[in-house]
Amino acid sequence: MSKRRKNQRAVEATPKREKVRDVFVPRPFEGLADEPEWIALRELVPAASAPLRLTPELVEEYGDRPVTLATVLPMAAPAMTKPDGRVFIGLQRHQQSGDVSRDLADALISALRTEPGGQVSVPPLPGPGPRLQDILVDGPLEISMHDGFDFWLDPGAADDPNVQASLERANSAIYPTVKLAAARAAYWCQVPEKAHVRLVLPDDEDAALDALSRLAAAGALTLGDDTKFAGMFRAHGRLAPVWDLPEDTPAAEWEAPVAEFAKRYAEAVAEREPLDAAGRRVRQGLLGRQLTLR
Repeated sequence: MSKRRKNQRAVEATPKREKVRDVFVPRPFEGLADEPEWIALRELVPAASAPLRLTPELVEEYGDRPVTLATVLPMAAPAMTKPDGRVFIGLQRHQQSGDVSRDLADALISALRTEPGGQVSVPPLPGPGPRLQDILVDGPLEISMHDGFDFWLDPGAADDPNVQASLERANSAIYPTVKLAAARAAYWCQVPEKAHVRLVLPDDEDAALDALSRLAAAGALTLGDDTKFAGMFRAHGRLAPVWDLPEDTPAAEWEAPVAEFAKRYAEAVAEREPLDAAGRRVRQGLLGRQLTLR
């Protein structure tokens, strides 16, 4: 038998791997009670965590294992398990499909199927299956902000010099970030030579853009003196406006200005009259001031 025929038979004998088709979902967190916070934790916040509650069906199947949502895990891993049975899933990861909710759900289920302390294997494209909305008891996220990534570690792990060095490298990349109480999904952060307030708006993009245009036309798209509306970015079907702030003003000082803006925005988004000519011109200008994430 020729070498070519042998190779052909080998190919025919090998079962074909089913191709997984990717599907893009523009609003992966739609339907979750805290959709803007899910977006903020994925796109804006360097180090934070929140407990998650599994549905009764998953608890019955895998046990009542504590599950923690983390902004990012070591090496941007999608999930990890601890020897005591705790499960972590990471929002910010390298490999992902077009449906972030499906990715996270698959990572969580993969972790639940993994022996405590074992390495979790998660496919880059999970294919059809349950999403976060199907496997979690929904509700507001109880977010804990962290100055560093120590929350990853078990007690005593940081005593290892290699672990300590890795942790220091990860922590050095964190910009100071504070969650503001004045508005939903609002965060202050400090970067070199300036600070920002960024918040994820809860409304549809068109309605949010119209509201921002009304405020800009009225000179009310500001957080006060020495602040500047820097633009906005799109994230998972929502808009997130950004303001430049003086770097030497602490985060707590922006609670009142952000609360006042949130009130003005709520009034503007409730307005149902079409934009006038000035508002339409401003709207076009705002569309030209879209920012790039990170």
